Amino acid sequence: MGIALAECASKMGANVNLVLGPVDIKPLSKDINVINVTTAKSMAEACMSLFPDSDIAILTAAVADFMPVSVADNKIKKQESDILLKLKPTTDIAATLGKMKKQNQIIVGFALETNDELENAQKKLLRKNMDFIVLNSLNDKGAGFGYDTNKITIIDRNNIIDKFELKSKDEVAQDIINKIVLITQ
Repeated sequence: MGIALAECASKMGANVNLVLGPVDIKPLSKDINVINVTTAKSMAEACMSLFPDSDIAILTAAVADFMPVSVADNKIKKQESDILLKLKPTTDIAATLGKMKKQNQIIVGFALETNDELENAQKKLLRKNMDFIVLNSLNDKGAGFGYDTNKITIIDRNNIIDKFELKSKDEVAQDIINKIVLITQ
């Protein structure tokens, strides 16, 4: 979805920086500046570095909420007893950018939900100081990860809710970019 949005924004004339985690596909447009990252920490650092000079941030990545407290240098051999894995929270990129946000900046977030979908997305929108949020439901067939299609609901700060049918990710990207254009006018 992030690549589809980067391609769509670039085609409409935007200067696009794409912070991209490990994926099998890359953007086709050579006009997109790709910053490759491999960890939640490196993604957070890249986003925080780019955001002050950005007009719009579209946060599509499903970044892990937790990471190991310590990382073993070598393979951990199988043993008879259980192993305890301690985790610590990763940086919440959306919340961090929401705190950094200036009046003239726009933040678009994504929420992947499985229950109380609208309510949870609305809370996330406000808690993280976003301008609108794109709700994906794992309950919708053909939406989310592993598909070339998506079915979204867009919720803005005025609680205007736009529901869309299942579409290609390129068409969904255009719907999202159109919403950004609408709120900037």
